[in-house]
Amino acid sequence: MAERLEVKTDDGRVLEVLTGGDPDGLPWLYHGGSPTAAVPYPVFEDTAARLGLQMVTYSRPGYGTSTPYPWTCGAPRIVDDVADSVAILDHLGTTEFVTLGWSGGGPRALACGAVLPDRCLAVATLAGVAPKDGDGLDWFEGMAPENRAEYAAAEQGAEAYADYLTHDFLPILRAPHDELVAAMGGLLTPVDAAVFTDELGDYLARSLHHAGAQGVVGARDDGLAATRPWGFDLGAVRVPVAVWQGRQDAMVPFAHGEWLVAHVPGAEAHLFDDEGHLSLAVRIEEILTDLRRLAGR
Repeated sequence: MAERLEVKTDDGRVLEVLTGGDPDGLPWLYHGGSPTAAVPYPVFEDTAARLGLQMVTYSRPGYGTSTPYPWTCGAPRIVDDVADSVAILDHLGTTEFVTLGWSGGGPRALACGAVLPDRCLAVATLAGVAPKDGDGLDWFEGMAPENRAEYAAAEQGAEAYADYLTHDFLPILRAPHDELVAAMGGLLTPVDAAVFTDELGDYLARSLHHAGAQGVVGARDDGLAATRPWGFDLGAVRVPVAVWQGRQDAMVPFAHGEWLVAHVPGAEAHLFDDEGHLSLAVRIEEILTDLRRLAGR
């Protein structure tokens, strides 16, 4: 059963943290997508337990009950989440870990690999976003109209983006489970709509609802961070990395995964023609087993 706790950061914020799986296992730091918040998900937790992994996840600032970023130094960057990861790992007494990031969590996992090479044993991205300023990448190509509109709003600045999210996105975050497929529209390809049922659909709905507990502040900061320079050098990643991506993905296009494979040193490719953004999560046992292999464990 997942255990919820609070972790204080050096700047006085509070992070909402969940742990599960094998309490004595190799720590697996899971970075959720954008927008999501930390809620229990027995499928992930039970899989972690079977594989000897302790699952550790948290709500990024502004999501769930985690304190928003203060913006004292401007809009947050992807790399700024590494300090929060360190605060959580230190609180748990963790010296080494593996990390997996799904969707908008992918860049956070890569940032841990780049900034914490002495602690991070291996990284996996699951339908992970590539940098918007990536050389030669058409970032929007293949992206659903809903995501195109959202990220175009993010490029207009924090205030305009927050207004867009409040009027156009908050209703999706708060939609009941049985209305989410329709509410998400073109974001869900047929293969993803097919898995948005039962346990996975319930988990995603609960995560979205909790992500909007403080309104759109968390989604705003996530979107701004995704569309700006990440604050670390992908070419500096020296730990083993696996990139998992499906061609039937309308949220994070297939080209993002291809770009990451080509630009993250030594990245191993797991690219599928028949998987989407959500359907890849059904492969979680395969993905985590491979992550342990990459870590030499």
